[in-house]
Amino acid sequence: MLSPALLDKLNDQMNYEFYSSQVYLAMAAYCSAESFDGFANFFIVQAEEEKFHAMKIFHFINTLGKRAVVSGMKDPSNEYGSLLDAFEQAYEHEQTVTKRIYDLSDVAWNEREHATINFLKWFIDEQVEEESTFDSIIQKLRRIDNDSNAFYMLDAELAKRTFTPEA
Repeated sequence: MLSPALLDKLNDQMNYEFYSSQVYLAMAAYCSAESFDGFANFFIVQAEEEKFHAMKIFHFINTLGKRAVVSGMKDPSNEYGSLLDAFEQAYEHEQTVTKRIYDLSDVAWNEREHATINFLKWFIDEQVEEESTFDSIIQKLRRIDNDSNAFYMLDAELAKRTFTPEA
């Protein structure tokens, strides 16, 4: 059974996932304005994933007979010094999300709320993948430096990214 404190933390994380979607839409807008269409697609897909994560928590809360409470968050940054800067900020954002998921998981563990512990395992696994993806792209961007052909290839690769929500 969800305690009020754990319910508050779940609602807070749900709203942070919605905020994350906004962060990535802002990054997509930056990329699009700079004609980095493949990179823009990457961030649009990332925004869709974050909204999916938020809705996953929304449905979990409702399934347990509790109420999901949607609240506003601060505006995301809309300014980036470069494409690399946007990805480095995204990576830092994902590290923050990981810490938040771990903190939420700790609360569930301390309360011995096994349904929530089991539910959060998916998010923990997802964060390993998220951080790895951003780190990999950052490393590629650093290696590419000013190689326009390599940059074009990476942009084309990221243009193919899609998101298919699990059933």
